[in-house]
Amino acid sequence: MKNSLCILATLILLSTTFGSVRMGSGIMTFDTVTGWGLGSDGKSVLGPTHGSVVIDKAGNIYTSADKGVVVFNPSGKVLRSFIDEEHSNLHDMEIREEDGVEYIYGARNKGGVGIKFEAQSGDIVLTLGLTNESGLALTTLKPTAITVAPNGDIFLSDGYSSNIIFKYDKNGKYLAHFGKKGDGLKEFHTPHGMTLDTRYDPPRLLICDRNHLPIGRLLHYDLDGNFIEVVATNLNMPTSVAIRGDYVSVPSLEGRVYILDKNNSVVSVLGYKANPGESLYKVQQEDWVEGIFSGTHGSYWDKDSNLYVQDWNIDGRIMKLVRVK
Repeated sequence: MKNSLCILATLILLSTTFGSVRMGSGIMTFDTVTGWGLGSDGKSVLGPTHGSVVIDKAGNIYTSADKGVVVFNPSGKVLRSFIDEEHSNLHDMEIREEDGVEYIYGARNKGGVGIKFEAQSGDIVLTLGLTNESGLALTTLKPTAITVAPNGDIFLSDGYSSNIIFKYDKNGKYLAHFGKKGDGLKEFHTPHGMTLDTRYDPPRLLICDRNHLPIGRLLHYDLDGNFIEVVATNLNMPTSVAIRGDYVSVPSLEGRVYILDKNNSVVSVLGYKANPGESLYKVQQEDWVEGIFSGTHGSYWDKDSNLYVQDWNIDGRIMKLVRVK
């Protein structure tokens, strides 16, 4: 019996290290795609990742790294990239079609701005930054999240600094702001991720309040900046949110991706990490293990409900998870 258990443990280890791994449960079960997005030499093409993932209507995958934005086709080959200072350090991205053109909105953390650029060309058409109209005595922004309302209003979260969320019109004119730092019910403690929650009518803001005690909650606010409700708690430092139909994927900095349903109940957990508080960013590619995340930071669904997940990682890790039919 002891030998049988040893053999089984060895097979699991080999499968996890060298082959596809199945994770999740129920209708939200996924298989990993080994080596997806790596270069012909088997090495990551991204460099350090502390960013996001979005997908255009053609199915191409955009992921942001410290150096800029890299675009893959669904099989994991690089199509193009926007590698320059203006596209660097996009902590969060949203994609939106406007008048037949696809645009990406980005929260540029180290640059202290929000930007909007054409997905195909990379041309920047709008920049959002500090404004005296807010009446706030701020000297810098450290944006972590960005999203767009149906009418084009833009929300930019200053998650690494003031913990305030700013609202602009579609042309970049300041409209309002809401929130302040704290652990109270209507206060933010690192509003790290944000998206438009289209599971509701009218849609709402879905906000990852990453460090709020107890650690990790999701919130609903209306589009005028009014608190609605606490959606979920104890999600172990949620970093971002992505909607697909009635479901939302919630990467956690402790190395898991939670899938919530329309009732905001957890229906599946992807990834496993025995010591979630250890070794996040500095896990090098040689130490990556299939099916074990280091610190999940961004995710996005494709049209077939497959998931693309990015780790916060020194070598740059993005993974494709194929949903089991």
